[in-house]
Amino acid sequence: MEYVKSRLWDGDAPLYEEGFDVPHIKYFPAKNKKCKSAVINFAGGGYRTRALYECESYCRWLAERGIDAFDVEYRVKPARFPCSLLDARRAVRYVRANSEKYGIDPQKIAVMGSSAGGHLAALVSTYKFKIEGEGVDALDETDCMPNAQILCYPVLDINSHPGSFFNNLGENYSSHRKITPMYLADRDTPPVFMWHTSSDPAVDVNGSFRYATRLHELGVELEMHVYPVGGHGLGLGYYPDMNINEPYVTTWASDLEKWLKLHEYIK
Repeated sequence: MEYVKSRLWDGDAPLYEEGFDVPHIKYFPAKNKKCKSAVINFAGGGYRTRALYECESYCRWLAERGIDAFDVEYRVKPARFPCSLLDARRAVRYVRANSEKYGIDPQKIAVMGSSAGGHLAALVSTYKFKIEGEGVDALDETDCMPNAQILCYPVLDINSHPGSFFNNLGENYSSHRKITPMYLADRDTPPVFMWHTSSDPAVDVNGSFRYATRLHELGVELEMHVYPVGGHGLGLGYYPDMNINEPYVTTWASDLEKWLKLHEYIK
């Protein structure tokens, strides 16, 4: 089997309602595993859906480089905040609590996300307040803060993509600052690898610049790549069946691999 799929909670997830997705985590074992690291991925989709090609292609790419990869089927619309963050935190706790089982260093767990999934990856890396639905079992006592964040053309504030915030917050849309990573980041925020295109027509690159500026002010380690060509939702940059072919942008993956080696996620 290519991956193993498990529920994030044994029973119903906290805050679950009829019509919501059931949150799951999919495990893609590393091939020729040589390091004890893991990356937990959150696909994009504007908090309305989850783009499949931003799930499995990333996880396969990571597994081929010897990293255990996990993809999270987190709740999206009609579920509202804090459901998505609750699922993301649970995923980090799940991997860390089972680190011995998977042969993972519990301090080598990165989160990765694209578009709205990039917002979720940044949010789980910066949001430190307790949220409704936590504390239901012993697993919730595990630390939920990841050790690094990988952000691909992320939605980072309301100005970069209002629709993602509306889908996530619903009638609480006006409280968007409370889930804006720029306002939540501090000096302990995990290091960041981030990329975007300056020509992205869907998610304004200025949101990434604003987050990067704030991280720099705080002294948080950051590597950022901005490409002059390419639209939104490029993934790894080459999906012929989806008419995605941006060879210039595909170099982001090799840059990420270098960054993962720098931080000893790949040895």
